[in-house]
Amino acid sequence: MSAPRPQHAPLRQFPVADDELQVGGMALSRLAERVGQTPFYVYDRAAISARVAHLRAALPEAVHLHYAMKANPMPAVVQHLAGLVDGFDVASGGELKIALDTPLPAERISFAGPGKSDAELARAVAAGVVLNIESDGELTRAVEAGARLGLVPRVALRINPDFELKSSGMKMGGGPRQFGVDAEQAPAVLRRMRELGVAFEGFHIFSGSQNLKAEAIQEAHAKTFALAARLADSAPGPVRMLNIGGGFGVPYFPGEQALDLEPIGAGLERLLPDVRRALPAAQVILELGRYLVAEAGLYVCRVVDRKVSRGQVFLVVDGGLHQHLAASGNFGQVIRKNYPVVIGNRVSGSERELASVVGPLCTPLDILADQMELARADVGDLVAVYQSGAYGLSASPTAFLGHPAPVEVLV
Repeated sequence: MSAPRPQHAPLRQFPVADDELQVGGMALSRLAERVGQTPFYVYDRAAISARVAHLRAALPEAVHLHYAMKANPMPAVVQHLAGLVDGFDVASGGELKIALDTPLPAERISFAGPGKSDAELARAVAAGVVLNIESDGELTRAVEAGARLGLVPRVALRINPDFELKSSGMKMGGGPRQFGVDAEQAPAVLRRMRELGVAFEGFHIFSGSQNLKAEAIQEAHAKTFALAARLADSAPGPVRMLNIGGGFGVPYFPGEQALDLEPIGAGLERLLPDVRRALPAAQVILELGRYLVAEAGLYVCRVVDRKVSRGQVFLVVDGGLHQHLAASGNFGQVIRKNYPVVIGNRVSGSERELASVVGPLCTPLDILADQMELARADVGDLVAVYQSGAYGLSASPTAFLGHPAPVEVLV
């Protein structure tokens, strides 16, 4: 007897009534009529608020929470989060504009990324946001931008740590990286900061992302604090902010389980007294993107054709990899695995089948679900892809094959 297939983690963020997903208190089919077209992305503001509240309850009160806008830069989502988090991290001039349009003060915005242009550096200095310096050359250019403007840049040094976040889906630190200054080179760059007279704010140490192992995150936190304390001896001033990155993952694929926050919060509580002694002025910042918004979003498309090819059912929909690259498996997966997918207007259905959900593009890579058990669907039914609130539309090649862009809504 073959082993049972692993299942997706339970998905409870969207209730079901009369066998139909409810989003923002509205049946999905009615929401589709309100939006006026498919495909579309929908983000649930109540789910985002609940996730932030869940985090606040699990983490020490002294830990500040920042939103990494790269996960989902939709202006309405960012505006909503401005009232919930303590700061934003941006990674482009475009994201900086969106962040500055919110009520959040500029001094609570930081700007990261290894290839900031001279124009972006000048905009950041003029706005008064914190520049996370990624190299010695970038430090020079930031100072030159400040000199042109008659302003002193506010800077933090981004460190490429001498360790990795184990079990992370994407490694952002440790080994050779385009991100940050290698830990062993940091003292020299810090000495230059002193010579140049910049307004030193602290450190940004980000070692990895999409991690579902609480013990790996705890270990990274301990190593991050130790590294920051060691480098503080070379700093040109007191460490006022210590951004320890994020890395909190969400379960996308069969067999994955939700991250347990309790040991992470307890671990931070144990570490903070030592941090206060070593870095008495430091505000500890946890920077999260995906974890705040991924599970609050759905990607919704409509079945436009149903066909059977040599015994295999294909549901052809009006969306695909050009609008949701990650769900298609083409955004870093080594072996393609299915996101959680349901027929949104008949979640359980009276009849079940194995079916593949494919898009309209002329490539075999355009797959949203491969041989997945779903309710039997017909032309006109709605397919909903869960975990779509992060790295969805903005991370997809929307110009591919010239299809119109989807709508995004916050409900």
